[in-house]
Amino acid sequence: MIDEFAKDNLHGRLRRDREALLWKLDGLSEYDARRPLTATGTNLLGLVKHVAAVEARYFGEVFDRPFPESLPRWQDSDGSDLWAAEGETRDGIIGFYRRTWEHSDATINELSLLTPGHVPWWPEPYSHPNLFAVLVHVLGESNRHAGHADILREGLDGRTGLRPEHEQRIDAEARAAHRARIEHAARSAAPVEA
Repeated sequence: MIDEFAKDNLHGRLRRDREALLWKLDGLSEYDARRPLTATGTNLLGLVKHVAAVEARYFGEVFDRPFPESLPRWQDSDGSDLWAAEGETRDGIIGFYRRTWEHSDATINELSLLTPGHVPWWPEPYSHPNLFAVLVHVLGESNRHAGHADILREGLDGRTGLRPEHEQRIDAEARAAHRARIEHAARSAAPVEA
């Protein structure tokens, strides 16, 4: 009984975080969805592509249920799994992400939480986790990158919130005053240099 409760709860949270990550793309131009927003080139569409590949691998090959499409390379030195190349479309990447959901959901639904898997890129003795451990790991990865997307989107146009129903309307004046209070507190706490 507790296994099904845990599985349903974790799976529900994964579904929520998937939708939150995609929501961060809503209303953005192609340029803003793709442009590098950090020194390392992190961008919103690239985060979606990366999380899709993570899900496809962890709920696919780890449980000998390979994703039926070729997957982008990952963890290459050029970070090619973290950005959209010129020939890749937003619709194509979002479609890939949604197809990974279907594949991942089938794995989660059909296997028990105790089903063993094998993660060849994890070191021993950790390379033989069960579905529960993989589900927690992927949920953590998805949540982490959804958090990155929150910060990137706020930097683009000030839009914040976990989901559309939690979107906060921007009061630019109140936001500027709040930021000024935080800046003042930070400067007040800094030691005076001689």
